Amino acid sequence: MKYGLIGLGNLGTNIAKNLISSGFKLVVHDKNRNNFKSIESLKAIWSDTPSELAAQVDCVITCLPSPKISNEVMLGVNGALASMKQGATWIETSTTNVNELKLISDEAAKSGISTLEAPVTGGIHRAAAGKITILVGGKKSVLEKHRAALESFGEPIFHLGDVGTASILKVITNMLAFVNLVGAGEGLLLAKKAGIDLSEAYKAIQASSGNSTEFETVAPVILNGSFNTAFTLELACKDLGLMMELGKDYGVPLKFTGLMDQMFIEAKEKYGASEWTPHVVKLMEENTHTELRAPGFPNRMMDAESVKNYLSKTKADH
Repeated sequence: MKYGLIGLGNLGTNIAKNLISSGFKLVVHDKNRNNFKSIESLKAIWSDTPSELAAQVDCVITCLPSPKISNEVMLGVNGALASMKQGATWIETSTTNVNELKLISDEAAKSGISTLEAPVTGGIHRAAAGKITILVGGKKSVLEKHRAALESFGEPIFHLGDVGTASILKVITNMLAFVNLVGAGEGLLLAKKAGIDLSEAYKAIQASSGNSTEFETVAPVILNGSFNTAFTLELACKDLGLMMELGKDYGVPLKFTGLMDQMFIEAKEKYGASEWTPHVVKLMEENTHTELRAPGFPNRMMDAESVKNYLSKTKADH
C-alpha cells in the first residue's frame, strides 16, 4: 500500500521518517519545499501539489497546523480529495476542529473515501522515536487496514469511537498538558523565591504526587533556558481556542481553561507566535524578575529516564 503525507513540520517529518524506515513507499508534499531536504535522502518522493500527491497513493495522511489549512489542502484549489481514488483513505493526524473534520469526512464519503482521524500526543521526542500515542476515531475496519502504518510511527493506539471522538480527546490532552506547564512554572518560581535549589526541587517533584509527564519533560528545558518543546505558542493558542469552543458546544464552563487561554495569548503577543510554549513561563519570570535556571539540564525534550541519565552523566563529567 502506498501512502502520501502532506505537512512536513516538526511532527510530519518524524512521521515520514518512521514510515519510510518501516518500508512504506511515501509521497510527500509541503507548501515549503525546503522542508523536504531532511527526508530527500531517504527516498521519499516529492509531489508539487496535494492533488498530484493524492492521485498517486492509496492513503493520504495530513499533518497540518490548523483546521483552515487542512480544509484548504483537502477541498481547496489543487486539493487532495478530488484526486483520491474510490476506496482510498484519508488519515488526519492534525489537531483540528471537529466540525471541519466531519465536513471533509462527509465529502470524502460521497466519493467512496474513508476517513480515519489519528491525532497524536506525547511530544516530538516520542514522535522521533516512533513511540508517540495515537488517538483514533473512525471505523474499526479502516483502522485495521492501516494499523501497520500507524504502528510504524506511534504506540500505543487507542480506538475511541466514531470520527470526531479522537479530535475532542486530543484537545483535552493538550489542555491538560498546558495546565501542567503553567503549574510547573508557578511551582518552580515559588521554590526559587523560597531559596530551594532548583535541581533538587526538580528531582523531588518528579518523585512526588505532583509529578506529571509534562513536568518531567518540559521543566528541564525551562531550567536549561532553551524553552525548546518544538511546539509553538501559535499552536497552543489554537488548541486552547478549540477547547473553549468545545466547552460552549457541550455546555461545560471552562473557567480555568479560559484564564489559561488568556495567559498564552499574552505570551504570544509579547514574544511572537513562533516561540515555544514555555515562554508562558518566561513571562512569569519577567514579571517576578526571577530566572528559573539550573545547571546540567538538557536543551531539548526527553523522556523522564533519559533526563535522569543526562543529569547523572553531566554530574559525572564535572
